[in-house]
Amino acid sequence: MRYLTARKRAEGKGASGSGTEHFWFMQTTAVGLAILMPWVVVMLGRAIRSDYGNAWYILMNPWVSIPLALALFVGMRHFAAGARIMIEDYTRGIWRKGLIITVTSLSYLITAIGLYALVVISLKG
Repeated sequence: MRYLTARKRAEGKGASGSGTEHFWFMQTTAVGLAILMPWVVVMLGRAIRSDYGNAWYILMNPWVSIPLALALFVGMRHFAAGARIMIEDYTRGIWRKGLIITVTSLSYLITAIGLYALVVISLKG
């Protein structure tokens, strides 16, 4: 029988065994989103204010569409990770598994639809 102290068992692990990795993932995606989102808000605001043709022209620009795609991808990954932790904290049993699958699938679906729309807009011109 091995004897492990409480500290040795807990070293490098959070309550779920991956708390440190989750914490740093959430911190880095939050910093990335804090940098990207002002740019995205300004560019989408300019596109929404303009007429239809000019909005397409703004969104076709790679300096706009690439940060927008990156913000969409990082934002949905951040959402999925945060929602998963929230679901793990507040639900039990089969509901937990079903909700985690639903939230993860929803985040990937939104990412796929958004990236597809950006590719269609970028290649239209």
